[in-house]
Amino acid sequence: MTTRRAVVTGASSGIGEETARTLRASGWDVVAVARRADRLAALEAETGAVAFAADLTRAEDVAALAEWLEDSGPVHSLVHVAGGARGADRVEDGSAADWTWMFEVNVLSAQRLVSALLPQLRRAAASDSHADTLFVTSTAAQTAYAGGGGYNAAKAGESMLVSALRLELNGEPIRVVEVAPGMVLTPEFTVNRLGGDQAAAERVYDGVEAPLTAVDVADVISYALNAPGHVNLDLITMRPVAQSAQHLLARGPLRPRQND
Repeated sequence: MTTRRAVVTGASSGIGEETARTLRASGWDVVAVARRADRLAALEAETGAVAFAADLTRAEDVAALAEWLEDSGPVHSLVHVAGGARGADRVEDGSAADWTWMFEVNVLSAQRLVSALLPQLRRAAASDSHADTLFVTSTAAQTAYAGGGGYNAAKAGESMLVSALRLELNGEPIRVVEVAPGMVLTPEFTVNRLGGDQAAAERVYDGVEAPLTAVDVADVISYALNAPGHVNLDLITMRPVAQSAQHLLARGPLRPRQND
């Protein structure tokens, strides 16, 4: 049986890093892609995932990645985790530069990767029964919230890209999967969003029992990719139990209600 190879973006931290680890542990070859070469090198030494440093907002970096992949073996799965948020301002106070950055890293990077890697995914599907594209979006793509306008718009844009791609690939053995996590506690996401304010980032999670972790999301990604090739998990929305909806978050211990 052919060993399947996945390209995992955003692999220098958080969900992307844990996805690379989880897929390696389940027998995949992994190409770990991110900007920070030093962190990728450490991941490569630990897991055997092959590091490729690239900034996915640069067309030339995506082209270089595609060329290197073409020369180094088949691509069975694109797992696009890279993305991010900047700012928590009201729409009227938002920074156009922050909004542009969020569109670049969440939407245009996804389009660039699909355009560059789809020919290789098609070849893998022709010889190995199927191929995969999987995108990590967010529950922010589904429900707006105050202070989230830029991120809502960017992730909704990425989600619509995924939905359109699924329709466009109808009739081909290429799965298109979207994983939309809610509150996930990772070392960098919220700190980066809030401009490096560690105390403010910690307050976001204050009192929340068991927010999701990067490992939780990576496990779901692995499940989706390792499911039988004819099974497509179109959209997986996942939240911690404490977060019943985007706007409804329990702070404090989770306890059964006492019957009268």
